[in-house]
Amino acid sequence: MASTGSTNLKLRDQVRRVIRLNRYSIRTEQSYWYWIRFYIRFHGVRHPQEMGPKEIQEFLTWLAVERNVAAATQNQALNAIVFLYDKVLGIPVGDISGTTRAKRPPRLPVVLTHDEAMRLIAELSSPYDLMASLMYGAGLRVVESTRLRIKDVDFSRSIITVRDGKGGKDRTTLLPGPLLEKLKNHMGRIQAEWKMANPDYWVPVSLPFALARKYPNAGQSLEWQWLFPSHDCVPDESGNIVRHHIHTSSVQKAVKAAVKRSGIGKAAGCHTLRHTFATELLRRGSDIRTVQELLGHSDIRTTQIYTHVLGQGFAGVSSPLG
Repeated sequence: MASTGSTNLKLRDQVRRVIRLNRYSIRTEQSYWYWIRFYIRFHGVRHPQEMGPKEIQEFLTWLAVERNVAAATQNQALNAIVFLYDKVLGIPVGDISGTTRAKRPPRLPVVLTHDEAMRLIAELSSPYDLMASLMYGAGLRVVESTRLRIKDVDFSRSIITVRDGKGGKDRTTLLPGPLLEKLKNHMGRIQAEWKMANPDYWVPVSLPFALARKYPNAGQSLEWQWLFPSHDCVPDESGNIVRHHIHTSSVQKAVKAAVKRSGIGKAAGCHTLRHTFATELLRRGSDIRTVQELLGHSDIRTTQIYTHVLGQGFAGVSSPLG
């Protein structure tokens, strides 16, 4: 955005400030700025204050018709633009009902059998095997598994706390029994290195929002250490060097490669393990409301898609063939 000059730099600062005041996740911040910048560039780097419903409709329609984006992608762009006008600029969006909407074709998620999931996990090396096991055994999203900290695993209550999940929500989910010893050993190694003052732990871990200012030593405390740390140190939003968790793309690449080696023959990835968690729980008789809570779905209709994957959405109707 160099060609936009100081005006758009100021706009980005405004967007960042309002997003953080509303405590949105860093992923939402990145996504929203991506679409806001795309919208501005699409209209020849005009300032959003000079545009309105007509330009918004043109951009969203172009995404649907010319770029052929998915409905979820168009909705994400719309949410970002509405946020910009409503929350940042304080300008009503106006009537954009004439926008051509991307179609939302009904698709069932790819799921694995239990044996296929275990074959996939067996193809992974440490720590990716443990992360994949948590995606399948606890229903975690890939980003949720990478963001786990030592304090999020509660062995006494057999629960995992997912913080700042999708939609900025916290939730608890199952701590799978078969992973207890593996997790204890994994966390024990981290604790031992931390106690020995391994140079990796001299650099504080990244912390959410203003926590680093409120608790200056929290980034070097044991409970805030990443469960799956990266060895790379990067600057945070304030320019301070911090240690981050394993990047989601590393996990995704490892799982994709494991799918090929396993010979499963399905277009599977990290999220497939979460889908399989849900279908396995329902297949084994778990209540759909409980599965909804474990997955962190705000709408039960999202969870109900898994009943169709299992073929349980036909109200007891059987084929006339037999």
